[in-house]
Amino acid sequence: MLRRTAAALVATVACGLPQGQAPPQDADWSAQRQAMVEQQVRRRGIASERVLEAMRRVPRHRFVPDAVRSESYQDHPLPIGFSQTISQPYIVGFMSDALRLEPTHRVLEIGTGSGYQAAILGELAREVYTIEIVPALAERSRLLLAELGYRNVHVRAGNGYLGWPEAAPFDRIIVTAAPDEVPPALVGQLRIGGLMAIPVGGTEQELRILRRTATSMETLATLPVRFVPMTGKPKP
Repeated sequence: MLRRTAAALVATVACGLPQGQAPPQDADWSAQRQAMVEQQVRRRGIASERVLEAMRRVPRHRFVPDAVRSESYQDHPLPIGFSQTISQPYIVGFMSDALRLEPTHRVLEIGTGSGYQAAILGELAREVYTIEIVPALAERSRLLLAELGYRNVHVRAGNGYLGWPEAAPFDRIIVTAAPDEVPPALVGQLRIGGLMAIPVGGTEQELRILRRTATSMETLATLPVRFVPMTGKPKP
């Protein structure tokens, strides 16, 4: 769950609607969503029509708490409680695009958070397995994803460092919180030839796009980012 990118975010504005202003109707939300995709995602280099169409379909405002719902389609992350955030739209698009998802893929997500990235993945892949370490967030996302009809997204409350071994191997893995190093269990659960998108580091972080080979993990691309820390690292 993204906290801030290094250079691409604007400052968070005040939460809530002005006094007396009615909340947007469905048509207004849809217009805001189309503008978000066009201005924040496509124009900044995300060219995959499958990713863009998924982001046009998924109602981001449904994954945002009432207090900040008016900001759902703005170009910055938002708080969702429990010291977690919903990532900036561009980063969701960037990570989804970088994974080169196909309709036959099985995907592991570490850090369900609001459930928004899981919904995008659910539009793009055959099966999504998503793990959230905060039980209340896992349950909230599970209920919302089911309500929105994502039968191919499976939510578990648990420690992402351990992955989801009984469902492995995965064609793709996406991590939305930053560990200080790539967790070995996740490497082991990624199919050879598969891709992983993961932010790594502490105060200085980089988003790495990795490919698993028969002998190692190959770095394909990096991007400076700032995600919330990944918690639950097992002790040696």
